[in-house]
Amino acid sequence: MTLSFDEIRTVAVVGAGTMGRGIAQLAAMAGFQTLLYDVEAAALERATAAIQKALEKGRQRGKVSPQQIEQVGKLLRTTTDIEALQADFIVEAVIEDPDVKKAVFEKLEAINRPETIITSNTSSIPISALSRGLRRPERFGGMHFFNPPHIMKLVEVVRGAHTAASTVQVITRMAEAMGKTPIAVKDAPGFVVNRVARHFYLEALRLLEEGVADVPTIDGLMENVGFRMGPFRLMDLIGVDTNHSVTTSMFRAFFYEDRFRPSRIQQQYVDAGLHGRKSGRGFYTYE
Repeated sequence: MTLSFDEIRTVAVVGAGTMGRGIAQLAAMAGFQTLLYDVEAAALERATAAIQKALEKGRQRGKVSPQQIEQVGKLLRTTTDIEALQADFIVEAVIEDPDVKKAVFEKLEAINRPETIITSNTSSIPISALSRGLRRPERFGGMHFFNPPHIMKLVEVVRGAHTAASTVQVITRMAEAMGKTPIAVKDAPGFVVNRVARHFYLEALRLLEEGVADVPTIDGLMENVGFRMGPFRLMDLIGVDTNHSVTTSMFRAFFYEDRFRPSRIQQQYVDAGLHGRKSGRGFYTYE
């Protein structure tokens, strides 16, 4: 039997990267006892500092109250012990690799009670594929946030082939409790947003490969026609490596259709460790 939304008291987030720490912040702000996990203690330290910075910035802008900051301090804990990840509701936010994710889900199922709902923040891997091999796939679904999760309003709620309707309802209510706008989407590579947005990045990269224009020019043109960020600035924010990983995943999922072919230039940046803002340099240089 799946837990109802009213029975959710504890939330665990797996992975303390940009997405994971933002999701953990949202869960604590929504009043849930929250546990943020990562294999590296240094990653948890960076996540804690980033959450504090985000909360302070929100306070300065009048978006976050002092009471909310105090609440996050009381409700949010971190751990490097995966055995501690016992919760009512779990969000996985590790790298976009199906084998890594499946190993995480198998472990989570083993240490949690049958009623626990497990979700994935995957941005491109079909939920049905990730649920294969799980003992309780009906309690597994997609909960895809967008970067940065504490600011972006949309959450894609993805129902896999085995996901129960009651699980979808709980995921939807959780998104609403976190102040998000959930949309129900069917299970497909990239779901809706990433499938549409993929070509925003890929066509920009092809223009760069062909020498049609340079990075600042392409970004400037797109921003001047109404986009808040050009494709290269956005890739740097998301993470050049993360963006490339999603493209590669979708390329495979669509049986290597050329329209989803990853960029050689982006691969070079990934290989060189130029991952965007988080590494200090991507398509642009950051302090």
